[in-house]
Parts: sequence; structure tokens; C-alpha cells
Amino acid sequence: MKDLDALEHMIGRCALKDRAAFSELYSATSAKLFGVILRVLNNRAEAEEVLQEVYVKIWRNADRYSTGGFSPMTWLITIARNAAIDMLRKRKGAGEQMPEGLAEAMPDAAPGPEAQAVQASEREKLDGCFDELEADRADAVRGAYLDGETYADLAARFDVPLNTMRTWLRRSLLKLRECLSR
Repeated sequence: MKDLDALEHMIGRCALKDRAAFSELYSATSAKLFGVILRVLNNRAEAEEVLQEVYVKIWRNADRYSTGGFSPMTWLITIARNAAIDMLRKRKGAGEQMPEGLAEAMPDAAPGPEAQAVQASEREKLDGCFDELEADRADAVRGAYLDGETYADLAARFDVPLNTMRTWLRRSLLKLRECLSR
């Protein structure tokens, strides 16, 4: 809980345009947000560009963060995810394809063995928590936060109203957070 308080404090200081706090916030959260963006876009160069845009949005909108709601990390991840989805829409609208051979020329960003072991352990715990959710709720959370589907797309896929989908996702995230904190 101490980390959440620290993030809230940094965001609050960013709202006051404290550059040192912004630098601290970037150091504390950029790797996680980059991972979220990269997972949605599957393109390192675009993910780096979107990450920059995300931190500009955070700097400009830090005063909109409200303590007592979702965790500060959820707020940051939502900004990152939405920015990544916007980039996907631009990409689809432009009909662009990645040039052949470009993916092979990029350096391997795969984690080392130690990081893989830690990730495997965290993944097991997260999978266990997903198993505690109803199957359709778990699929909706995966679609929204791992695959970058919009709430509207998910509502259509599960044949529920948009507000119902938002409720499913909010409640599911709360259950996941509770499970992960055990």
C-alpha cells in the first residue's frame, strides 16, 4: 500500500507542475506502462512513441487524478491502454503494414532467465486469480487490458449493454486486485 501512496503523492506533485516528481513518476512507472503499450501494439517503435505521448498526457492531466477511486497505477495504465488503442486505430485507418525484415533487424528485448522465472511465478498467481472470475468476465478483462479491445467491441461480443460491460470490468478488476493482494 505504501507504493500506492507514493504514486498518488507523485501524481499530486505533478499536478502542481513539480518536474522532480514527474521524473520520479516516470522512473517508477515507465517500464510497466511500456509493457502495456507494447502488448497492445506489438511494435516497439510505435510503443516508444505512444509512451512519450502518455507521459505528456499525464503531465497535462495530473490534476484530474482523484485519490480514493481506483489505484494510481490503474489510472496510469488506463491512459496508456487508451493511447495504444488510439494508435491501433490510426494504423488500421492508414492500412499500413510493417516493412518485411524490420522485425528481424530489431534487437531482442526478451527478458533474461531470472526475469522469466519471476514473470512465470507472477503469471501463475495472476492465472489463479483469473480462475476465480466467471469465464465471461475473465475473457472480457483479457480482451480489454491485454488485447486492447474497446469496451464497445467487448459489449457487442458478449451481447451486453456498454454500461454493463463497464461494470463487469470494474468489478472484475477489483476482484483481481483483492486476489493479488492476498
